[in-house]
Amino acid sequence: MAVIILSIIAFSCCRKATNISLSPTSFKGDIWAFQTQNPVLKGLEINPLVKVSVRLPIENSDIKLENLQLQLEGLTNLQDIESIELYASGYNSNIASAKKIATITNITKTLTIPCQYSLNLGENLFWISCKVSSSADIRNTISLKITHAQLSEVGKVAVKEGNINSPKYIGYALRTQNQDNINTYRIPGIATTNKGTLIAVYDNRYENDRDLPANVDVGMSRSTDGGLSWQPMKVIMDMGVGANDGIGDPSILVDKQTGTIWVAALWSHGNKAWNGSGIGLSPNETGQFILVKSEDDGLTWSQPINITSSVKNPTWRLFFQGPGMGISMANGTLVFPAQYRDTDGVPYSTLIYSKDHGKTWEAGTGAKSNTTEAQVVELNDGTLMLNMRDNRGGARSVSITNDLGKTWVEHISSRSALEEPICMGSIIRVESTNNGEVRNILAFSNPNHTYERKNMTIKLSLDEGKTWQKENQLMIDERLCYGYSCMTMIDKNTIGLIYEGTKELYFVRIPIKDILKD
Repeated sequence: MAVIILSIIAFSCCRKATNISLSPTSFKGDIWAFQTQNPVLKGLEINPLVKVSVRLPIENSDIKLENLQLQLEGLTNLQDIESIELYASGYNSNIASAKKIATITNITKTLTIPCQYSLNLGENLFWISCKVSSSADIRNTISLKITHAQLSEVGKVAVKEGNINSPKYIGYALRTQNQDNINTYRIPGIATTNKGTLIAVYDNRYENDRDLPANVDVGMSRSTDGGLSWQPMKVIMDMGVGANDGIGDPSILVDKQTGTIWVAALWSHGNKAWNGSGIGLSPNETGQFILVKSEDDGLTWSQPINITSSVKNPTWRLFFQGPGMGISMANGTLVFPAQYRDTDGVPYSTLIYSKDHGKTWEAGTGAKSNTTEAQVVELNDGTLMLNMRDNRGGARSVSITNDLGKTWVEHISSRSALEEPICMGSIIRVESTNNGEVRNILAFSNPNHTYERKNMTIKLSLDEGKTWQKENQLMIDERLCYGYSCMTMIDKNTIGLIYEGTKELYFVRIPIKDILKD
């Protein structure tokens, strides 16, 4: 996305505004352009692209921004762009409050956007945005540069670049607010089946964006071409009507030996979610650990399977999955991350596992107090690493186990290597080739910030999660968001990332080569 900021700075405080004509050579102000960091998404009307700061050295209320001159660069495919728009938002730096003032639909490599927009004294903010064609290929990128601005009383002025003009990924707005009459989509999980199909799962929050207890079902989207297109959403978990029987926070797992796809979710019968759930095992006492499965690559799904009595300690107040995804270990063991609140209400991250392909399930012990939503990954030696949301804030907690969660050891990277704003994150194993040599790499995604949910970033570790070097990190989206994300390997060279915007879910394909700096 590209954002264009025009700032009018008055250097004279006591003179009256004058109408002095300036030539470009005598113009003493500055005009700057700043690239935004975010993908451009199919299905959204607004995709900000560049930032332009026009600083005028004199007061002149008659100066207008007459046009902006743009250039599409690099490998940008003109057919991917339906239109380019210019928005004005006055002093407000949020494009959501901006007014569209110009649109270009005849897309060429060089463009002029005419606007004749009167500038106020002080700062004037503008945004360049684009609408992506419905036929756009999300394997492509878009790169746009602002070259000149035309100002009345001044003329044509070169625009300076404030940051690096990096190409924008084209992505997919997989679920948008109010799509299919659903207010909010949240809590994404994604996995790649044995046939290469992508299965995404998430909360359908029908009435608002609130957590359980609420009117919530688990929705599913399916792609058979690596995320280039998606089939219509299908509800795969529905425990009843209204707020009394919501089910959500899904996690997905593919059994690599049998091909069966498993989805786990929390059923709140009445107020039996985080705060209302109590000790016991029945739906009238406590939240329920529910599974569904598909044995035909996600085309059809089983009826709900309730495993609460076999995995929950009845003295715990709540036990349910860690949202996102689970794994199929090299030896065939299935593992979902999980979490519970003990008798006193203290939360712990843990896991559940099945050694018989989902016929029976067992739970581990708590890895660390005050941790909740976790993701699990298998290391080279068969050790399981649990990467956990930590309610202390600031950084992720990480523990490892060699006995399926019976005992835990805190990892060297815990509470230091991965910053977080108290949020869910995703960790997966990556197989990347370098001159024919397969290298085992871990990938991690989350909002890369210590207290705000923004800067959605993918990081790579080349040493089994001990360190996460800055040179192997890529910011995907700098904007504030709800913050949850989940990754899967589309193929050995490409990560598929699904993440939350605000009440919406976005999907992008990221080549490993764009993150890994050899």
